Amino acid sequence: MYLIRSVLSISFVFVLLFFSSSCTTTIPTSTKPSSTEKKPNIVFILCDDLGYGEIQSLAPETSKIKTPNVDKLAHEGMVFTDAHSGSSVCTPTRYGIMTGRYSWRTKLQRGVVQGFAPNLILENRPTIGDFLKDQGYNTALIGKWHLNFQYFDSTLGKPIVKESKKQLPPVGATIPDGPLHRGFTYYHGFHHARDMKAVIENDKVILHEDEINMLPRLTNKSVEYINEQAKNKDGKPFFLYVPLGSPHTPIVPSKEWQGKSGLGDYADFVMQTDATVGAITKALKDNGLSENTLVIFSSDNGTSKAADIEGLAAKGHIVSAGYRGSKSDLWDGGHRVPFIVKWPNKIKSGSVSDELICLTDIFATFSEITNEPVPSDSGEDSVSFLSALKGGKINSSRAGVIHHSITGHFAYRTGKWKLLLAKGSGGWSSPREKESSGMPIAQLYNLEIDPAETQNLYLTHPEIAEKLLQELELDIKTGRSTQGEFSKNDVENIILWKSRTKNKNKKTNKKQAGRKN
Repeated sequence: MYLIRSVLSISFVFVLLFFSSSCTTTIPTSTKPSSTEKKPNIVFILCDDLGYGEIQSLAPETSKIKTPNVDKLAHEGMVFTDAHSGSSVCTPTRYGIMTGRYSWRTKLQRGVVQGFAPNLILENRPTIGDFLKDQGYNTALIGKWHLNFQYFDSTLGKPIVKESKKQLPPVGATIPDGPLHRGFTYYHGFHHARDMKAVIENDKVILHEDEINMLPRLTNKSVEYINEQAKNKDGKPFFLYVPLGSPHTPIVPSKEWQGKSGLGDYADFVMQTDATVGAITKALKDNGLSENTLVIFSSDNGTSKAADIEGLAAKGHIVSAGYRGSKSDLWDGGHRVPFIVKWPNKIKSGSVSDELICLTDIFATFSEITNEPVPSDSGEDSVSFLSALKGGKINSSRAGVIHHSITGHFAYRTGKWKLLLAKGSGGWSSPREKESSGMPIAQLYNLEIDPAETQNLYLTHPEIAEKLLQELELDIKTGRSTQGEFSKNDVENIILWKSRTKNKNKKTNKKQAGRKN
């Protein structure tokens, strides 16, 4: 069930007027710190499975969940209306945030990782944690990792092998390749949803406890870290990355939040997640840190079907604000995400940007903010959006943004045009690929006039589809989507067309291998 363009337009105008009416500050001439100015603290809050339509101020006509703290953040900062996660599912997006590089350049061509395995981020690849640590930042990660690491049994002297989906790492297990080994000086959290009972601090599993306690735990630890940094005498700025596990399954709102929304457990959990944002921003204010802290709020992909999307729609709440699809899909509902940035005296309050950005762009943006170049062996798919924070256009060397679904299907977006190399959703929504017989092999949409992706123009505009396909092929072949030296993909054979026949896939394999990526 999708809303027509008129609803989207009304919602956008409402948001624009809402924010613009209260703008009192002016756009600064520069958001970069001067050589004598202290580098800003950075707090990045990443929700899990939170769709664009969950935030009331982003979709006032279709969101029925109260999100006062995120709304306040939007009122005081900038809203990006065309921001996208690096994938429509968890692990790939997190890899892109950490490295500024698309995850499909690695061995992970579809799905997510399950833990109990070597880290997906190679040891010699810089992360944003490494980068900011080198710039003198204290770095902390409080929350969900989901990029693989090993659990080591020190008594047996070997890694623990996962033998069942329900197996938890034992208390006392150590981690030789986790966040502490990828640029963070402090870590508290868990690996992924199925292992949420196993609480980790730094490089050790410290206890097992019920999942309902995880969101309060992450909230308290984040506030504690901010309080500690405020008392820190070393003069260093800090980077706090808070990848929450909510409102992803298990959907477990705490007792005080149960029933608060009147829409069910999922909406209750969204409200509790919003309260976590409020607790973190309050801690910054209480410690006098708000003025020199850059706060980013976003999500790793769209809403999961576990939220009971149809049930919420029956109550008037549309999780994707009219965009088609949800978590896992190539359609925008799978990867168009909330993205809000607050930076007092640097960003005009109540402002809106319609610039196209991707979460892989975090790395290059942090680079420009700190006046330090991105390491030459990283950030291949990262473009700074710092100019957009000033209300301007992004000067990008990237032709377009690449989208990727849970099943490994590709899409390419440039300007108003979006090409999907899939017959259907490329994910869990109907029609899936097996349900799409008789449909064109690909989809092409003009998002300017059809943001809900209802009119497939692939057969009527073949020249546009071919141009976007060539750009996508070039971005894969050169190992990067930005200007720079050739960068080798971790795997040589990246299959573009996942839904063609086996014979055609074999031909594609040979063609891709011949490029010697």
